Amino acid sequence: MNKKPFPSNQRPTIAVTGSAGKTTTKSMIASILRQRWTIYESRDVNNAFINTEKSAKRLRDTHQAVVVEFGIVYFGHIIKHCGFIKPNIGVITNIGTAHIGNFGGDVTKLAAAKSELIQHMDQSGIFLFNADDENSKHLLIDSFPGTIIKVGINKRADYRAEKVEYTEGGMNFRVKLKGTYFPFHIPIYGVHNIYNALFAIAIGDLLGFSSEEISRGLEQYNKPVMRMNTIKLTNNITVIDDTFSANVDAMKAAIDVLTNVGKDQIKIAVLGDMKGLGVISQEAHMEVGSYAAKKKVDYLYTIGELALTISQAALKQGMSPESVIHFEQKENLFKALTNLSPGTTILVKGTRKTRMEDVVIYLIARYNQA
Repeated sequence: MNKKPFPSNQRPTIAVTGSAGKTTTKSMIASILRQRWTIYESRDVNNAFINTEKSAKRLRDTHQAVVVEFGIVYFGHIIKHCGFIKPNIGVITNIGTAHIGNFGGDVTKLAAAKSELIQHMDQSGIFLFNADDENSKHLLIDSFPGTIIKVGINKRADYRAEKVEYTEGGMNFRVKLKGTYFPFHIPIYGVHNIYNALFAIAIGDLLGFSSEEISRGLEQYNKPVMRMNTIKLTNNITVIDDTFSANVDAMKAAIDVLTNVGKDQIKIAVLGDMKGLGVISQEAHMEVGSYAAKKKVDYLYTIGELALTISQAALKQGMSPESVIHFEQKENLFKALTNLSPGTTILVKGTRKTRMEDVVIYLIARYNQA
């Protein structure tokens, strides 16, 4: 890595895309930069290119940095984003399965669409990606003449997290900056969120922010709604609300959080459909069901036509019929959640269109926040 200082005559303009973690990464970056600067941050959820056009009109000379999120559904979308706001720092969080149905189920085509960021950002800028993400090998990086930065946990990276552990209310880890290890904490669960934090740490460091400023920014970032939010209810019941979206990798990451946060407790996964997966849909839902069984979730409740395959796969992997129930109606699912045992941790997750937040709303009304 050639860590050239970011040009002082340029305004850092940071764009984040990827299959998962975009909004959290954007929010973490913005929180760090806000420790010292006046910044422009694009609004949550609104990551279509039409909203980038609106963001471009909101930019002012007083903004010392810009942090925006680029969403895509088809080829050409990132080119349009870059036409409105051209980044000189680009982040691709990962290449997963979100919207892969629009690319014929072909991850290389999805990676090519994401790679439009690499090709249409400032070619003398900085591009960051996840070294641990297997599908990132399909990104079209080789022709990029600027600075390339890798983050990771398991593989060699320019910014690497070590000593990763779950702790009360979040995750602890350390990162070497300028030859010295510094401890960091993020107030959200999940190893996948450490990757999001690593992008923010890297950008903060590259832009000259101190470890203290970076740490404070991570502690204070605005947590996006319905993304790995932990809610404590009466009777020592914990709800993990991750209902904003769902794809295979995100489902598996959420199940990992359930098994870690719910250690020594009754663990229930309530999972809905994953939509937009096209030709890989059945295989993807089977993979999630098999994973839930492998991770020894105590109870698996599924709802939705596609999610039936999750239950079937879990049963095939050896989960008992008493612990796997598929529901056609949310009202029947609610009844199954009426008398939860004290000390239960329950994960709720599904694609946005399934409105799985209805389950969270029911649980809060039923058990009340502690």
